[in-house]
Formats: sequence, structure tokens, C-alpha cells
Amino acid sequence: MSVPDAERVAEVPEAVARGQRRVRLPLVWIIPVLAALIGGWIALHAVLERGPTIRIRFQTADGLEPGKTAIRYRSVEVGQVRTIVLAPDHKTVLVTAEMVKDARSLLSEDTRFWVVRPRIAAGGVSGLGTLISGSFIGMDVGKSRRTAHDFQGLELPPVVSGDLPGREFVLHGGTLGSIEVGSPIYFRHVPVGRVTEFRLDADGHGVTVGVFIESPYDHFVVRDSRFWHASGFDVSLGAEGVRVNSESVAAILVGGIAFETPEPSQDARRATAGTQFRLAESRTAAMRSPNETPDAYVLYFKNALRGLAIGAPVDFNGIEVGEVRSIKIEYDPGTVSFRFPVEIALYPQRVRARYRAESPRPDTDVTGTYRFVERLIEHGFRAQLRSESLLTGQQYVALDFFPRAPLLHSDPTVVPMVLPTVAGGLDELQASLADILRKIDAMPLQRLGSDADAALVTLRETLETANRLADRLDREVTPEARATLMEARRALAAVDQTLASDAPLEQDLQQSLKQLTRAAEALRSLADYLERHPEALLRGKARDGS
Repeated sequence: MSVPDAERVAEVPEAVARGQRRVRLPLVWIIPVLAALIGGWIALHAVLERGPTIRIRFQTADGLEPGKTAIRYRSVEVGQVRTIVLAPDHKTVLVTAEMVKDARSLLSEDTRFWVVRPRIAAGGVSGLGTLISGSFIGMDVGKSRRTAHDFQGLELPPVVSGDLPGREFVLHGGTLGSIEVGSPIYFRHVPVGRVTEFRLDADGHGVTVGVFIESPYDHFVVRDSRFWHASGFDVSLGAEGVRVNSESVAAILVGGIAFETPEPSQDARRATAGTQFRLAESRTAAMRSPNETPDAYVLYFKNALRGLAIGAPVDFNGIEVGEVRSIKIEYDPGTVSFRFPVEIALYPQRVRARYRAESPRPDTDVTGTYRFVERLIEHGFRAQLRSESLLTGQQYVALDFFPRAPLLHSDPTVVPMVLPTVAGGLDELQASLADILRKIDAMPLQRLGSDADAALVTLRETLETANRLADRLDREVTPEARATLMEARRALAAVDQTLASDAPLEQDLQQSLKQLTRAAEALRSLADYLERHPEALLRGKARDGS
């Protein structure tokens, strides 16, 4: 290496190790950093405290406003509406709401939401407070343990809240009548529940009604309970007069349903929730046993059937044992005449329930029952039309025993069996009156009238003779009788004067009676002396001292 190169190497400075130089943050950045930290904490806290977001589908957004409409449960605000948009199908609206953190446990899959507005329904007037505060979304917590975030909103508020104790039942009827959601349910005229829903059956032949019976009244619902329409008035006009039945004023206005358990009950076990029952049109129809098979009979009446309608009761000594099923017309070509068969249905269970325990019961099959009725017919068992009300002219079929009825037989092997009938009621009275009129018409009234005229002439002559005799007696006999009476009066006056207390005859009579009394006393003394001294009759009275 040359000298110049060595010199250049010597001139290169030697590296000296130093520590890392610290970078200092200017004081001006401290405030922004603290603000960022506080903002981050606030954001984190807001995220941690933020509740779940849910979506509710409604038909319309009437009364709802984003950022203002609240969601309330038991009057406590638990959420607020954030956005409202149309659903993709443009038929509904989607309401997005943000709930509070503590509302997570309230979001069961059967939780219900509805818009609270002023409403007038069968259950009463509700939502009047929203006239001032505005509409809000009501909430009813379900009982399911599964959570959900998408819900279908209700158009009407639920009639029964989810935490109300009680049980739900299902009724099936032919018509809805005056029932609507919220109509009351009655038990012995006491409101015990509400109608929760109704719908038309899929086949269109009936309706299905959901009812809720509150606790503790729900234990009165047993498997044999009967439900019927209790809407409006039930007016009946019978022999006891006009009867008007109604459950309450509410049932008259908005309809209602009543239920009862017959006595004795065929199945008194407590009905479980969801049990299905038949909804009858009236209490009478409801009390008929739904499982009882009626026995059919045919009646042929000779009198007019006006006033007899289908459904009219069949009565046996005041007990309703059946009803009229049909009224038809039959033509008999043999006699060229018409007959009017009336088909009735008898419920044998109603008769058997009233048998004494030691009494023999009829067979349960139709043939056995017909043979039993045949024996009754031999003892005068007949059917008769009777008037239920003279005002309305309604008639019913009465079953009774008529001992004087002619002996008849009926074939128990023919179904339906023919039950003999007898005329009765007004028809029998009309027949008796017609018979009396025929007898009166057969009487010789003209001859009787002529004889009556002759008798009247004779009577008139007799009366004239009696008048003449009375006039003669008045002219001839009356003066003499008057004179005789005057003499008799004078004679009675003389006798009265003679018999007076101060008359001489009366005084002489008194003196004579006194003398007679003294003579009687002397004779009594003589008799006493002779009884003591009988010898005095021979010797005479002894001298004193001898």
C-alpha cells in the first residue's frame, strides 16, 4: 500500500456507539388522544349496553313514526322504532325496532306485538290515552323458551294476556251468530272468560271458536260440559205465559256463550286445555246427549197439524223426551186419500235415567225398545196433539195413557214403529160441540114450538081466571074477613082484661087456691095421724090425756 493510501485511512473517523434517542410527544397532542380514548370507551360501552334489534311485520304503518314510537310492556318502555320500510312484496311494512338490553328475555317466539290505538270492541273501550300521547306498540310476552327476532304483528290487541291463568278450549258450531272476538263466556250468568278467535271451517259447513276460561273458573269445565249461544233474547210463549231469558246486557249487545254441566254428568273428569266441544244453538239443544241415539216413531194424526213445527217437543207427563223430526204427506191409492205422517225421535236414555233402581229396564237395542213400547200400547199408551199456547197456536206432541182408548196393536219389527194416536185438545172439543149441534138439529124444534105456543095460551087463560078469582075475593071475602078479625080482636081484649092481675076473677082464683092449699095440708096431717094411729078409724080420736 502506498503512502497516500495510508494517510487517507488514517484520516477516517472512528464510530462511537450511542444510546437510542427518545422521541418526545408534544403537549399539544395530549388532549386529542384523551378525547379519542374517551370516545372509544363510550362507543364500547354503547355497544355493550345495546339491546337486540327486532323486526315486526304490520299491514300498515298507521300511527308509527321512526325515532318516536315506543314499544311498551306493562306501560314500561322497552324499545323504540328505528326504521319503517316497505316489505319486498309491497303488501306489508317492516318495522325495525331497537330493544333495551334487559328485553332479551322477553323475546320469545310466541311474543305478540300490536299497535295500540283508540278502539271500541266487545271487550270495551281501549287506547283512549293514545289520543294525547300518540300511538305506541304494545307487547305481550309469550311462554316459549325459544327466542326470535322476527315477528308478525297483530292487527287487533289480544283479548287475553299470556300471563293470565286459565285454559283455552275449542268450540265447533254451525253458525257464528252474534259472537265476535272479546264476547263474554258465562257460567251460571257469571262472566268467566272471553272469545279469543273464530274462523270458518275448511269445508265451509261450520265455524270454529276459540275461548279462554279464566282461573279458578276453568275447573268447572269438564268433558261433559255443554256450550251454547247466549246472544240476545230467548223469548218463549207457553202455558205459563211469556218468558224472556238473557245472560246479561252485554250478551244482548255483543253476543256471548254460556256453558253448563248436566246433572248427572256422564263424564265429570276435568277437561284439559285444547279440548273440543260442540257449540249448540240453544240451551235445550245443548242439554241433549250428543252420544245418545234416538229411536224413531211415526204418528198419524186425523186432526189438522197447523201449529206443529219441526223441532216441537215430545212431552211425557211434563218431561221432554224427544222432538219432532219431520212432517210429510203420503198418498194412499187404496182409499184415494192423504195421510200426514209425523216422525218423532225419542231419547230412551232420558226415560231410563228416571227408572227406579229395582225396576226392570227395557232393552237397549231398538227392537227391545219397540217391544217394550208395544206392551205400553196394549195398556193405552197413545200420542196426542196438544196446544202449547192459545195465543200463538203452537202445538206439541204429548205421550200419555188413555185407559178408554180402543185396543190396538203395532208391529215392533217395522222401523220406524207406528205409534197410535188419539184426538185431543181443541179438536176433541170441536168434535163434541159438532155432535151436540147434530143432536140439536135432529130435535123436532117446530113441533116443540107449536106445543110451547099452545102451553102459553093455556097458561095465559089460567092466569086470567086466577085474576078474576082474586078480584072476587077482594070484593066479597075481604070485608067479611075484616069484620071477623075485628070481633076476634075485641074478644082477645076482653080475655086480656079478665086475666089481668087486678081483675076480680084473678083475686077469687087466688083465694080459692089458698083454701085448696090449706085443705091439702089438713089432709096431709090426717094421713100422718092415721099412719101413726090406725085404730082411730074404729075408736075415734083419743082424748088428750087418756
